[in-house]
Amino acid sequence: MKKLIIILSLICFTGSAFAGSCPMMAKQIDEKIAEAQKLRDEGMKAHDSGNHGKSEELLNSALELFKG
Repeated sequence: MKKLIIILSLICFTGSAFAGSCPMMAKQIDEKIAEAQKLRDEGMKAHDSGNHGKSEELLNSALELFKG
C-alpha cells in the first residue's frame, strides 16, 4: 500500500513538473514559424522576380525548419 501511494504521488507531481515546459515549447514553435514565414516571403519574392533557383533554395530552407 505504501509503495502504491508513493508511485501515485510521483505520477501526479511529475505531470505538473512538465506542465511548465509548454510555454517554452510554444515559443520555440513560434520562432520556427516566424523564420519559415520570412524564408517563404523571400522565396516568393525571388520567384516573382524570376530567380527560381534562389526561390527553391529559400523555400526548401523553410521546409527544413520543420523536419527536426
